[in-house]
Amino acid sequence: MGNKIQIDKTDMLFRKVSLQDDEEAFRILFYDFFAPLCVFAHRYLEEMETCEDIVQETFYRIWKNRKDLDIQISARNFLITSVRNACLDLIRKQEIEKRWIEKRLEEDTEEEYEDLYTTQELESLLNQALDKLPEQIASTFRMNRFDGKTYVEIAEEKQISVKTVEAYMTRALKFLRIELKDYLPILLILYPHWLG
Repeated sequence: MGNKIQIDKTDMLFRKVSLQDDEEAFRILFYDFFAPLCVFAHRYLEEMETCEDIVQETFYRIWKNRKDLDIQISARNFLITSVRNACLDLIRKQEIEKRWIEKRLEEDTEEEYEDLYTTQELESLLNQALDKLPEQIASTFRMNRFDGKTYVEIAEEKQISVKTVEAYMTRALKFLRIELKDYLPILLILYPHWLG
């Protein structure tokens, strides 16, 4: 019998909200049902914070659309159905977003594979570019950047001045930065001492 009284009370409060814009009736509805509806929403959603948002949004919509409310079932069942539908809508939305993100990640990965070069491939590209330079300049670059020799050591070994070594290095770096411009960011990350 107590349950019947509760249902009648809820229906009565809904009528007051809908027909009389009764804010007090709305407040009572909110305080009576907010916590139980949050617990109910928790059956569908893990985060209690999200459950609270869903229930608050449900009550907000009820107040906003109070003049258009056409409740064919009991007011109590209307609240439960509204919250359940909102939970299911959110789950569907999250699944769509998840599928979209997965698809996007898949596409990104495929693109990344296309742009992925092994260190050997990058070294090969660098050597191919060096082969286009005059031998003296290319060998000077290799001695300095690959073998770690100083400009003075290279000058002594090649029987040229340090200024000539500097000129060769400047020319080599300028050429390589143009020749390897598409690969420059990755080369500078992997081998900052080569083209830096």
